[in-house]
This record gives sequence, structure tokens and C-alpha cells, in this order.
Amino acid sequence: MRLLVVGAGSTGGYFGGRLAQAGRDVTFLVRPARAAQLRERGLEIRSPHGDVTLHPQLVTAAELAQPYDAILLTVKGYTLDAAMEDFAPAVGADTVILPVLNGMRHVDRLKARFGAAAVGGGLCKCATTLDDEGRIVQLSGMQELAYGELDGRPSPRMQALDAFMAKAGFDARLSPIIEGEMWEKWLLLSSLGAITCLMRGTTGEVEAAPGGRDFILDVIDEAMTVISAVGVPPRQATVEAVRGLLTTKGSPMTSSMYRDLEGGHRVEAEEIVGDLVRRGREAGIATPLLAAANTHLGVYANRARG
Repeated sequence: MRLLVVGAGSTGGYFGGRLAQAGRDVTFLVRPARAAQLRERGLEIRSPHGDVTLHPQLVTAAELAQPYDAILLTVKGYTLDAAMEDFAPAVGADTVILPVLNGMRHVDRLKARFGAAAVGGGLCKCATTLDDEGRIVQLSGMQELAYGELDGRPSPRMQALDAFMAKAGFDARLSPIIEGEMWEKWLLLSSLGAITCLMRGTTGEVEAAPGGRDFILDVIDEAMTVISAVGVPPRQATVEAVRGLLTTKGSPMTSSMYRDLEGGHRVEAEEIVGDLVRRGREAGIATPLLAAANTHLGVYANRARG
């Protein structure tokens, strides 16, 4: 199997790097500036699971001319349109696109561009960041990549992908309920993002504030109500786990969107919060807290553009 990893940032660089380290046939689709950096310094990973410097196969959009068996799509949601243009030549009749983006908006857009049959489901759980020197730094030991057909059926291409991912230095698993898991991850990300961005603090700080615990639980309930109505209803055990996680006293947890906001970077507001508010509105479901967070993020985005 030949895998094209779109992006060599913190997520794509980590999982793609581990696959390359394990001897898999992996090529990274990168921008010219990132390609130059990687050719000079190599792909550097700093991790509790072991540091490594690799010199992987690289390709730029201008050089891409043949299809791949699978495409691991790891870009930010707000760059998806440009990414689709870049990797389109790599999509052949039998190619499977494995996106690990936040939210669910990207699934509709990928299907519209490449057809439903080309799109698989995927999610990752890995806390990584790109430092000032372009190195991938893993912030915790968690490193899971899950994938499967969106309709849950077993398929030869997913079995081949599972064999390709196995024993590559991270936790890989083929899921028969990947779409449901993607909606459940959105429940966590949208709740966590709205809570920490709107209140500008960690979940522990929000929980300790007057009315903070009720606010957290109300945000989770809004997200759960919308997802249950328009997507795959989350399992009760997952809902309880999210409630417990986000109301833990003294927790230092924040969302990556909050960290981007505090750092003055562009945020995935539409993908994580805005799209959920829109789906709720179209379904006739009020989401006042999520909508307030979305407006707050919109003010930040407009100010940054200005």
C-alpha cells in the first residue's frame, strides 16, 4: 500500500513519521517552504515514546502526478479547499481518503468533491504541537488512530489499511462504528472549545467560578441535543465521560482552539462550533450558549482579519 499524508504538521507529521519509521511506503504532500525545511533538517519527532529524525519521501502539489492507495488528510478545516485542490491528482478510482479533521463538515465537502465512495472515516487522539523550529512535539503519551467505512461495513480496502497501520509505533484500530465515534469526538471538542474560549480559562477555572459547573453541563447538553438530532446519537457512557472530564475540579484542560486563540493564531471556529450551531438552527434547536461562543469567536476572527 502507498500512503500519501497531506500535511507534515503536528498530526500528519507524527503519524506519518511513525509509519515511515516502521518502513511503510509513505509520502508527505507539503508546501515548498516546509519541503525545504524538512530536506534540510529532516522530520524531527520529540516524544515520550522515543525521539527520531527521519528523511521521508516528499512531494509538492506541482510534482504530484499519480494516484495513491490511501490519503491521510491531516490539515486544519479552514485550509480544506486548498488541500483538496492540491491532492486531487492523487485520487484514483480505488483511492480511499482518510480524514482526521475536527467536526463533520469536511465529510460533506469531501464527498461532494470526490464522491461518497472515496471517503472513509477517521479520527485521531494525540496531543502534539509544532514548535518554532518545525519539530513535532508530543505532549502526552496518547497516540491513537482509528478508521473504518462510514457505513460500518467490512471492506478489503479497510482491512488492507489496518494491516498497513498495525505495529507502526502507535495505537491503530479498525472501527465498525467510526462515524458514531466521529460525532462523539465532536461532542467533546465543541463543548470543550465553547467552554474554554467563551470563558477564557481552563475547565477547572470555569468549574470553580460561580455557576461554572452548571454552565459546563448546559453547554454539553446543547451539543448533545443537536448531535442526537442531526447525526449519530452519542452513547450514554460517552456523554457521562465527557461530563465527568469537563467538570473535574482543578483540571488544567483547555482546547487547542483556546490555545490558538490565546496565541493570536487562526482558529477552527466554524468547523468546531459554528457548524454545530448552524445544524441546530436548521433542525429548530436553540443553542444559546454555543451561539454565544460562536459570536465571540467571530469577533476574534474579524478582528484578526482587520
